Parts: sequence; structure tokens; C-alpha cells
Amino acid sequence: MSKLDKDKVIADFTAAYTAAFGKTPQLEQKPGWFSVDGGKNIRLAELADLGASYSSAKPKVAATKAAPAKSTAKPAAKTAKSNGGKSASALWAERNSAQRQPRGCR
Repeated sequence: MSKLDKDKVIADFTAAYTAAFGKTPQLEQKPGWFSVDGGKNIRLAELADLGASYSSAKPKVAATKAAPAKSTAKPAAKTAKSNGGKSASALWAERNSAQRQPRGCR
């Protein structure tokens, strides 16, 4: 197992992250762990692998700018054809009308 140089790994990761995302990462160092932009804690070897994957991947900044804007409208509720177009709560109430219903459903 080879020893990793912490300063070199951080410098390589920062350069790869900056090239991939167009901004510098916010690295938090904890004893034995690193957190990138407040995310999941990872070890130094995983940070080196992540930096290598960023440097081998194409820049993502141009791809995010070219993406179309998403619509904020919610789709209409879907009803299944097998239940005659009834909502789930109406179907449940119909099937269980002979039984005693729990509180709040009366």
C-alpha cells in the first residue's frame, strides 16, 4: 500500500474539481476524513479517486448551462383504468364500507 501525500492529493483534487465544475470546492478536514461542499465524509484515498474521476470526465459546466429550464407545473393526478377512474381513497372507502373504519376516515 502506497502512502498518499495529503497536500498533493488536495491540490490535485482542487484542480480537477475546479476544471470540472468551474468553482473551487469547499473542503472540510476532520481527523482522517474530508467533506467536499458539506457532503458525505470520505477518506483521503477516496478523495484521490474522486479527483481522478473528475479529471478524466469532460467538463460539466457547459452541459448544465445548455440544459432547458424545467417546468414547475405539477402533473394531474392519474387514475387507473382498472378501478373505474376512482381515486385510491374512494376505492378504499368503497371496499371497506362494511367494516369499521379507523379514526379520521369517517
